Amino acid sequence: MAAPVRRVLLRPLRRILTQIPGSGVASSGCRHLSVGLRVPAVQKPNEAVLESPSPWRLLGAVFVQRLAVISRDRSSIEKDFAELLKQTELERSLLADHELRLLEDAERVSRKQEEDYDSDEDSGQDIVTAQDLEDTWDQKLRQFKPAQRLTEADKKADRTCLERCLEDSLVLLVKEKIGSEDVWLLPQVQWENGETLRETAERALTTLTGNSIKATFLGNAPCGVYKYKFPKDVRTESCVGAKVFFFKALLGSGDLAPNKKGGHVWVSKTELQDYLKPQYLEQVGRFMVDL
Repeated sequence: MAAPVRRVLLRPLRRILTQIPGSGVASSGCRHLSVGLRVPAVQKPNEAVLESPSPWRLLGAVFVQRLAVISRDRSSIEKDFAELLKQTELERSLLADHELRLLEDAERVSRKQEEDYDSDEDSGQDIVTAQDLEDTWDQKLRQFKPAQRLTEADKKADRTCLERCLEDSLVLLVKEKIGSEDVWLLPQVQWENGETLRETAERALTTLTGNSIKATFLGNAPCGVYKYKFPKDVRTESCVGAKVFFFKALLGSGDLAPNKKGGHVWVSKTELQDYLKPQYLEQVGRFMVDL
């Protein structure tokens, strides 16, 4: 009984669907209702098609910074403020042990000048007064000679030497040949398959000639990026230029061996403009902090 009832209920729907082209329902009587949608054929990917290589070379560069060795000279405002703090601290402080000893020595001297002074109080004692100690300290202070703030490298203006500008931070720059032009840059090398960009930057530092530098890299992410095109005489369609990713590192110890060709320099922030091109300097200046 269920089959006839189902055919009666589905007959009006089948009549409507037979008038719709592509519905998959024939005009002749059928026992099964087939409502289908056209599914477009899935096109298989062509495995023979390879991705075209990027016309930009990836480079990793290291920003090696030597921190300041000594503090800078105080300005007039800093000197006045330091003197004010010293005076305030002196007025609000208690007497030190040495100052108390000076008072005791002064009291002992005043007792000796009295008529009823008993000399047996100090018999058999080798008394060293606080004033004697101050005289000894003054002699040692006169013999002390502080180191010069200006080194021999400063006097000779030798920027290849690391022992210069002790009150400023210095950055390592190297000279590289790009095309037919010698350009000053941060140490950099081309990225190779299988290594991270930080490993590329570390390799840029370790592969320098005469290198004994030990540096601490600050993080695994680059602190800046710079993109430039190669000179026209070396530029091709498959190699337009380079994208340089910078990584910061702090100098621990070591230096580069001297080079007759002057292949490297240690320069301060204000001296960078003497070597780097304006666009390159702008990118480097964004992450350089003069500590």
